[in-house]
Amino acid sequence: MLSRRALFASLFAPGRFRHAESILEKAVHSGLLQAAVLRVEQRGEIFERAFGLARPESQFLIASITKPMTATAVMLLADRGRLHYEDPVSKYIPGFTQGDRAKVTIRHLLTHTSGLPDMLPDNIPLRQRQAPLRAFVDGALTTPLLFAPGARTSYQSMGILLAAVIVEKLTEKPLPAFLKAELFQPLQMTRTVLGAAPGAVKIQVEHADPPGGTPETASWDWNSAWWRSLGVPWGGAHSTAADITKLLQAFLHPTGAPLKKETAQRMTANQNAGLDKPYGIGWAIVPPGFGHGGSTGTSCWAHPGKDATFVLLTSLPAKASQKPMIEPVANAIRAAL
Repeated sequence: MLSRRALFASLFAPGRFRHAESILEKAVHSGLLQAAVLRVEQRGEIFERAFGLARPESQFLIASITKPMTATAVMLLADRGRLHYEDPVSKYIPGFTQGDRAKVTIRHLLTHTSGLPDMLPDNIPLRQRQAPLRAFVDGALTTPLLFAPGARTSYQSMGILLAAVIVEKLTEKPLPAFLKAELFQPLQMTRTVLGAAPGAVKIQVEHADPPGGTPETASWDWNSAWWRSLGVPWGGAHSTAADITKLLQAFLHPTGAPLKKETAQRMTANQNAGLDKPYGIGWAIVPPGFGHGGSTGTSCWAHPGKDATFVLLTSLPAKASQKPMIEPVANAIRAAL
């Protein structure tokens, strides 16, 4: 049954996004979806509606939408002359030199061309024993590369992790604190945090594989206190639809702060010309613009030609929500803009 607490605020013409709304309403009514927030902005107009157990201000575990945030932290340091985009990773992480690792640059880490894997071979055992983040870092430093750096595009969370290590080494601050001070506060993203967010929406982990939502996984799945507090740089942020919109708008209409205008524009442009898949710096290229998705059932993008942004946060993992929900809703919004 659709929650009576479903809320919306809109300056768009009534019913303009009715098809997108109906997809989410049906998913809640069927019992498939527990919570979602949809937000669209275009030239100052706002549409926002919460579904099921959510409210517009609800915080969600946004998974890989965290990646552009971590990439932005790196590029903030580049703007300040603390590092260079083409620097070898070994300049900041001594010992990362075995074999082709010496050829891996910061650019490779941020454009998914480093050769590092998405997840470590022992990812599940690490999670099962609730390992500290340092254990994931140690694994990323020694895991074999899958291909020569720069040879192709292959999605890699471990590259984003090492990029975060560089930020922490140069700033001598934990990444969550740096992001709060240098990105979230300047953009007034007041309900965004890398790490724990008490009261955030629970993910329907029974639809995830892994972890699968069993008693054996409860201590380390997406809803566990350990995972929510770990704040992994590749997927551990909590945020709201309104805050993610602020991030998108900062790249859609760069002002020179917190990033230089040319840096923001570079991050949303394809950096992988000539390779098998386009990618920006931290941002995915989502024609005709840029954006990102997350495995917890989240998606966002900006459409420069329409001067519009889209954010959909759900409680249903992408494995179960991408085809029946996220893609149809996104397509319905594009058609209505």
